[in-house]
Amino acid sequence: MIVYHGSRIIVAQPDINHSRKRVDFGPGFYVTPIKEQAEGLCKRFLSIGQDAYVSKYVFNDNAFEAKGVKILNFDSYSEEWLDFVFLCRRGEDETDYDIVMGGVANDKVFDTVELYFQNMISKTEALGRLKYEKPNAQICIRSQEIIDKYLLYEGSDKL
Repeated sequence: MIVYHGSRIIVAQPDINHSRKRVDFGPGFYVTPIKEQAEGLCKRFLSIGQDAYVSKYVFNDNAFEAKGVKILNFDSYSEEWLDFVFLCRRGEDETDYDIVMGGVANDKVFDTVELYFQNMISKTEALGRLKYEKPNAQICIRSQEIIDKYLLYEGSDKL
């Protein structure tokens, strides 16, 4: 599978030790199979005069079938997705998944999630709002071993 990562730098050797802690699926290296989504993430860097790059990788499908690899896959925005994002963004996730896949809490999604986190809307209302968001996808690789073994850097394009 071809995946992309948007950043202000070229990321030829992903390293989860430099990842942010309180994000959607916890610390890890985030990629997407949707190139336009990675390019969209770069707009924030360009808007403040920084360089922006979209790096391309081959994520070997064997990673999803390898013995002992723990995968969590959210097929849609769901109560389980919302609860997991809530724990991760609060820094309270204690799971040991190697790979987590699912929807992105983009700006609109983030606003809905924040309203839910602040108890300003119910879980039902939050999920109702989320179902209208355009499709997106993120894969968080939370294991350096998985990155080193199954993610092959193909190159980067400067935007």
